[in-house]
Amino acid sequence: MTVTVERGTRAVGKHPHAGPRRPRTRDSYALFLLPGVLAFTVIIIVPFLMNTGVSFTEWQGIGSPKWTGLANYRELMDDAEFWASFRHSLFMVVAMAAAPTMLGLVLAAALFDFVGKHFGSKVAAVLRACFYLPQVLPIAVAGIVWSWILAPDNGSLNELLKAVGLGSWQQDWLGDPDIALYSVMGVMVWVQIGFPLVVFMAGLQRVDPLLYEAAELDGAGWWHRFWHITLPQIRPEIYVVLTWCTIAALKVFGAVYVLTKGGPGGATDVPSYFSFTTFFEKTQVGYGAAISTILTVIILALSLIGLKLQTRAEDAEEGVRT
Repeated sequence: MTVTVERGTRAVGKHPHAGPRRPRTRDSYALFLLPGVLAFTVIIIVPFLMNTGVSFTEWQGIGSPKWTGLANYRELMDDAEFWASFRHSLFMVVAMAAAPTMLGLVLAAALFDFVGKHFGSKVAAVLRACFYLPQVLPIAVAGIVWSWILAPDNGSLNELLKAVGLGSWQQDWLGDPDIALYSVMGVMVWVQIGFPLVVFMAGLQRVDPLLYEAAELDGAGWWHRFWHITLPQIRPEIYVVLTWCTIAALKVFGAVYVLTKGGPGGATDVPSYFSFTTFFEKTQVGYGAAISTILTVIILALSLIGLKLQTRAEDAEEGVRT
């Protein structure tokens, strides 16, 4: 009996033709990261360092740059036009991050809890795709279409207001300094709302349905289930959406360029477009580089804060589960 067990154990433990097992090293995994690291270095790190170096100079794009140290940054701190563009970007954060996140939460919960259960998952998927469609459209195409819709003469929106008897509400939506920024904000809400919706619907898939059933048996209504179950369960997704959309709002360029070109009178100017015009229209390359460097540092800081909050939320969720 003892011999049989020893032979069986010997046969199972080691194959007679098996060679020595080579230790698996972590160095081999680094080779798979090498292409991404090289691409990131060439496309992101090197241009950023070059741009930062140019920001310490006075240069018009030709000839030799003249070293000026922190002169561009000191001038930037006193530039009222830059601070006005930065205030406009805060409005864009509301339009592209805060509003789409709140609307996306409500719409995702409605599609998941109501439409999916009463009309089927296919109907919910079609509606989700419709909301996400503006994210797929090139911003140049979307901007041109919206410029037609918001045109003061024969624009679709003004014609619709006239047809329903609200002709007094007709406006020069993109040409009036008092409302141009709000018009661009409305367009950006339409463009951005699909991204939070898709992320939140994906997050709702991992919420335990037993939580909803238990709350419903206890008499909790839809709003109570949404506030006490849905929001806490998808907190990591909320941080991801807020971080991603805030970064997109701070660096928004295409919509402003197509719709208003920063006008009228700088009413819709944002830092990215302000940097662009400083670079290529005013040919103040060093000053434009300083603007983009400041914007990059702000975006990097917000990204790190967002990642920290997301990690903390995930750790808290894991702690609750265990």
